Amino acid sequence: MSTDFHRIRRLPPYVFEEVNKIKARLRAEGTDIIDFGMGNPDMPTPQHIVDKLIETARDPKAGRYSASKGVPGLRKAMANYYGRRFGVKLNPDTEVIATLGSKEGFANLAQALTGPGDVIICPNPAYPIHAFGFIMAGGIIRHVPALSPEEYLSNISRAVKHSVPPPSVLILSYPSNPTAQWVDLDFYKDAVALAKKHDLLVISDVAYGEIYFDNNPPPSILQVEGAKNIAVEVNSLSKTYAMAGWRVGMVVGNARICAALARVKSYLDYGAYTPVQVAAAAALNGPQDCVDEIRGIYKSRRDTLIKSMKGAGWDIPNPPASMFAWAKIPEPYREAGSMLFSRLLIEEAGVAVAPGIGFGEYGEGYVRIGLVENEHRIRQAARNVKKFIANADTILAKAHNKMEQAS
Repeated sequence: MSTDFHRIRRLPPYVFEEVNKIKARLRAEGTDIIDFGMGNPDMPTPQHIVDKLIETARDPKAGRYSASKGVPGLRKAMANYYGRRFGVKLNPDTEVIATLGSKEGFANLAQALTGPGDVIICPNPAYPIHAFGFIMAGGIIRHVPALSPEEYLSNISRAVKHSVPPPSVLILSYPSNPTAQWVDLDFYKDAVALAKKHDLLVISDVAYGEIYFDNNPPPSILQVEGAKNIAVEVNSLSKTYAMAGWRVGMVVGNARICAALARVKSYLDYGAYTPVQVAAAAALNGPQDCVDEIRGIYKSRRDTLIKSMKGAGWDIPNPPASMFAWAKIPEPYREAGSMLFSRLLIEEAGVAVAPGIGFGEYGEGYVRIGLVENEHRIRQAARNVKKFIANADTILAKAHNKMEQAS
């Protein structure tokens, strides 16, 4: 009997696990790790949202099963948010599904839309669920290089031409995780035109749509005329309101796709705990000063990271949006690759980042840096990195000797 089940065999080893194991070992030994590796918001959830959760949880009926596609009040709040933010009108009954975070929504969309052998066009590098949600559903991924939005869009028609059977779904994700790329509405107009030309459905992930800087709010694909005929958007409250652990997301747009997702979810869950959904509605309907404050914190961290790392000898591009920076490996370590660089950085400098190869083959040579430490910790990391770069020859020689001995 095989030791692995069918779907498990389709999943590669978790690339980030090696860095995570080193991180855990060093912390157990008492080492202070400045951790930029995971996109896990460290800010508290705004108090009025927590208060609404507590108030609703006191209702004796609150612990009963909830609604799989979201309670009506939450779906209405999500529709109203899209109306305010993007000028997009949504029917909360047919065009809005509340999900257990955007990741669950994306994975179950894949289950709803994918048959065995269906081809999916996916950017590379990309957040892992974008590919592996479809792989677990039996699909085949057509990876398209996406180190810039223009590169991705320009290669879609070629990917369609050289795919058998023809692709059925196109994945978009801007602001991007991991690359922090930002696009304007013209990009979505071109993407919708391409999708219609090639008979593709579109899933657009905008989980970082409220984390932007320099007065450049990202648009929604649903603002494009006719986009709702072929597209849905996956969104989340996790980063916008520092509610990552609450697991509240949404899928909005095309009614047929939303209905398919609702049917899949009806077999799998009863929705989030009702007080969580009510509190999420309060977040969307309530004062939005907290969103501006959270965005401001990320901007301050971004600015501190770029300035302090430049002083340390590591030039990192200024991300226009998201809670990440996407950086080429510093020159002295470039030939080491993203895995070895990330391992050495945590072992020698006490700084954890996510290796780019974990986001796809075209992520090699890069690392992702999460803006999840305060400015003091960022400056400390830069001091550690400065020493790490200055001692590159010695550190690399020691690492190569260690690998030779192990072999």
